[in-house]
Amino acid sequence: MSELQRFLFDRMPVRGLLVRLTNDWREVLQRRPGESAFPPPVRALLGEMAAASVLMQASLRFEGALVLQVFGDGPVKLAVAEVQHDLAFRVTASITGDVAADAQLEAMLNVHGGGRCAITLDPQGRQPGQQPYQGVVPLHGDRREPLQQLSLVLEHYMLQSEQLDTRLVLAANDDIAAGLLIQRMPVSGAGNLGGERNEDRIGLDEDYKRIALLAGTLTDEELLTLPSETLLRRLFWEEPLRRFERQAGESAPRFACNCSRQRVGRMLLGLGAAEVEDIVAEQGRVEIGCEFCGLKYHFDPVDVGGLFTPASAQAPGSAAIN
Repeated sequence: MSELQRFLFDRMPVRGLLVRLTNDWREVLQRRPGESAFPPPVRALLGEMAAASVLMQASLRFEGALVLQVFGDGPVKLAVAEVQHDLAFRVTASITGDVAADAQLEAMLNVHGGGRCAITLDPQGRQPGQQPYQGVVPLHGDRREPLQQLSLVLEHYMLQSEQLDTRLVLAANDDIAAGLLIQRMPVSGAGNLGGERNEDRIGLDEDYKRIALLAGTLTDEELLTLPSETLLRRLFWEEPLRRFERQAGESAPRFACNCSRQRVGRMLLGLGAAEVEDIVAEQGRVEIGCEFCGLKYHFDPVDVGGLFTPASAQAPGSAAIN
């Protein structure tokens, strides 16, 4: 089953999280069978994005949605992972060209250097006029070298946006998506009161550097196959590691999509009666498929008529969107 493990290192300003998405990740892929399936490199990228976004949401404990997007000028125009505050996640991608079997991040999204990574924090119950927070970084390093791994892009993002040293290890296949996050904790307490800033400590903490080095020895195979307890024991057996209660079952990260017939109906209302009725006249009905979960919503001529009929003019007991 999918799980999330939080831990920290006693008497050190270092924390960590380990996530394993198993049955929920397989459900994501099973919803795109046959010709609708993403190419293998895209599936791996989306698995890493799902694991990474769960790790970031769990570390932030943000009351709202965290949306991780990578977009650019390659055959993959956009890849998205969205995680709610309760760790419900969903992913999708938009592909417009052929993706080579061995394609890495540059070949998928950054062919001409136009690739970007954006992280958006959209607060729950956002008020009218309130804008979500968004940070954007390019898919290249400080020397403009193309970054081939999502983990390197996100480490760069955390350093630029949060001024926090971060080590990420990500891996995914068709059975499991997993990730390990090691992070230097923000300056707090006496250091903060004394005027020390997070950026003042970048690259200076020896405990963090040692633990991040150990995390960097983790292989994809180990991350994807070892139980969390075994993995942490092998990596940090000499460190004073304190594990918190594992989040599994109902509290674990899980696949969930918040699409609905009501939302699709509102989207059709936004298109306008004339355009929607033209589609019905040509195709006999309107079919809308959710890009995240694959569920299809159908609106026949009667549904469309009810959709654009004022509620006051509808017969008792009828509903425009149901």
